[in-house]
Amino acid sequence: MKAIIPVAGIGSRLKPHTHTQPKSLIPVAGKPILGHIIDSLKAAGVNDFVFVIGYLGDKIEQYISEHHKDCNSTFVIQTLGKGIGHAIWLANEELSNNEPILIVLGDTIFEADLKTVIQSEQSMLGVKKVEDPRHFGVAELNEEGEIVQMVEKPNIPRSNLALVGLYFIRETGVLKECLKFNIENEIRTQNEFHLTDALQCMVTKGVKFKTFHVDSWFDCGKKDVILQTNRTLLRSHPTELPVGVHEGNIIVPPVFISPNAKITNSIIGPDVSVGDYAIIERSVVKNSIIGQHAELHSAILENSLIGSDSTLIGGVHSLNIGDSAEINLRNL
Repeated sequence: MKAIIPVAGIGSRLKPHTHTQPKSLIPVAGKPILGHIIDSLKAAGVNDFVFVIGYLGDKIEQYISEHHKDCNSTFVIQTLGKGIGHAIWLANEELSNNEPILIVLGDTIFEADLKTVIQSEQSMLGVKKVEDPRHFGVAELNEEGEIVQMVEKPNIPRSNLALVGLYFIRETGVLKECLKFNIENEIRTQNEFHLTDALQCMVTKGVKFKTFHVDSWFDCGKKDVILQTNRTLLRSHPTELPVGVHEGNIIVPPVFISPNAKITNSIIGPDVSVGDYAIIERSVVKNSIIGQHAELHSAILENSLIGSDSTLIGGVHSLNIGDSAEINLRNL
């Protein structure tokens, strides 16, 4: 079983963080978004990966080589942001027409029974009911529970079943045909080659899709969603604290604190993740993510996302600071 993970997007909604690192490497509950995805796929028995990289793609390659050496990984470059359909098409030489594949979007953290999904004799797409389906690809079902129509970001949705970025495809050859047809004939939606349009092409060719339930799903494209994801994962998967972290500090679970972080005279939690080699002194932090090598001194933080190598001195309540920033809010 081979999984394709497109991670070439710029992540414009997460600036300034994505000026210096890919969106998929932003840490959540102790590891990057991409790390959560890969671990879920490996737990389902998947060990062959194709990563479609682009913007800051060298950092993706470095992360995979350092943290997932046991994976059989291939990298394909997408230099232009033409959509997910185009990204998958660029990987077509890595795909056999006769072997099923998994496609997982690189900014989606999920919990689902993938072991059962990949044993299915039929192609299956992950769906979840949403309040506003206009921001997603939407699936319409018939009475037998098969998908009869898929539309990307419809103005007037006829269903509230959103496609959540998990696709199990058995008819790989047909998918490649549809992607090629759409690209050669410039069939775009919102000026992009969407995977949803290729899947709908497969439906018109007679391919039958079923849906599968996704227990939890986080589209980590915005700061608030990333903090919500961090909070949910910390509460559902509690971690042990490093030895000695309680000394001189007040820790309010759930939290993740790297064993390499240094915390003194501070109140940490609830819902806080602290990255490798971060330094926190005389600070109060809750519902926040502190990146690796970041430093906080005499700060009061809530609902904040602090990038790697950043320094904050002084008091503040909510921040969204990218990598290598330095802010001094002390009264001089």
